[in-house]
Amino acid sequence: MEGLIPVLNAIDSFMWGPPLITLLVGTGIYLTIRLRLLQVFRLPMALRLIFQAKNDGSGDVSSFKALCVALAATVGTGNIVGVATAVKVGGPGAIFWMWVAAFFGMATKYAEGLLAVKYRSVDEKGEVAGGPMFYIRNGMGEQWKPLATFFAFACIGVAFFGIGTFPQVNAIVDSMEISFGFPKAATDGILTFFIPAITLGGLQSIAKIASKVIPFMAFLYVAVCLGLLVTDYANIPAAISLIIESAFTGTAAVGGFAGSTIMMAMQNGIARGVFSNESGLGSAPIAAAAAKTKWPAEQGLISMTGTFIDTIIICTMTGLALVLTGVWQGDAAGAAMTSNAFASVYGPVGSSLLTISLVLFAFTTILGWNYYGERACIYLFGTRGVTPYRVIFICLIASGAFLKLEAIWVLADIVNGLMAIPNLIALIALSGVIVAETNKYLNRDKLQD
Repeated sequence: MEGLIPVLNAIDSFMWGPPLITLLVGTGIYLTIRLRLLQVFRLPMALRLIFQAKNDGSGDVSSFKALCVALAATVGTGNIVGVATAVKVGGPGAIFWMWVAAFFGMATKYAEGLLAVKYRSVDEKGEVAGGPMFYIRNGMGEQWKPLATFFAFACIGVAFFGIGTFPQVNAIVDSMEISFGFPKAATDGILTFFIPAITLGGLQSIAKIASKVIPFMAFLYVAVCLGLLVTDYANIPAAISLIIESAFTGTAAVGGFAGSTIMMAMQNGIARGVFSNESGLGSAPIAAAAAKTKWPAEQGLISMTGTFIDTIIICTMTGLALVLTGVWQGDAAGAAMTSNAFASVYGPVGSSLLTISLVLFAFTTILGWNYYGERACIYLFGTRGVTPYRVIFICLIASGAFLKLEAIWVLADIVNGLMAIPNLIALIALSGVIVAETNKYLNRDKLQD
């Protein structure tokens, strides 16, 4: 793997160069304009719907559980390790570009959730099936079926080699070893046992676990971060100022930080932001399609809150912790950098709290992405493809603990980019449907407006 890193870096730089960043953010800007800043004006409604949705339509799980499955996949190492990696390479300015990606990504995530319900179908097992492969084929027409097929293959690639396995396993085993001295092989063995035990039950089993674990772990992590921020609240304005200034000027070398340019900050902030909240990747709509709702726009609004929770709240907490404590200027990288930030305030207990959060975040992400990849596999090969898919997934979980961090993140970035392209094309092509469905929902549901 060592010799492949330069090659992977070259592919990654091309993949996440100006074309894809422009398409990704540009799609969010385009949808934001067409939806008239819906992510601003309809956010309060969206947050209420998380708990007040009627769940009166066809589907397999409640809107809340569908959101929890999506959050299970999105709230993961990207929120802890990904933010640290972005800041390590791009400087504090990378956090600003995460915010930008998340703001416009909320419109993108809304559109994905809406289309997922609008064009969902029922598979051979009688379960609801949906996501980009369905809204590409059913919304754009049969002539676009090759694009849907490409998306499904890319989705399996992300589940196998991107967000779904290696970064999560690597983060879990490393943090357990650093904080508790637990052997990597032992941690990996436990993961290899529990993942199939839960995922064999399908969406219902994953949703049951996610709806209990996600609220708890999000509350725990935010509470710990808030405690850290409160201890140095006087410097928060200066930290935010540094983040914004660095986004447009780059960051000079200081301490163990090598320095960064504006493009490095932008590229790392957007790429890591997408890795974290998955807006534009087309993953969340696979879960959103299963929601019990008769209004596509309703689930779109609920889906939109996922990006808000993931990046605007949780990633911001991590970013401010890194900047306030100054650990971004040191030599540590990844989870070790965030661990140092927590330890600087809480002592050894801080590292333990971070490890618990990280393990929960990463574990639920593995569960969510196992489901996404499985749905893509069923789309391509039918139910006969499920068993081979699960065997490969578990084998990758078992081997994920022994790959180097740099190779893992670069590989994840590449497959993420491949997955995003067909989905973004579909969102632009179906933007008229998105606007029409939005107007239909808002005009007929004025009591919730």
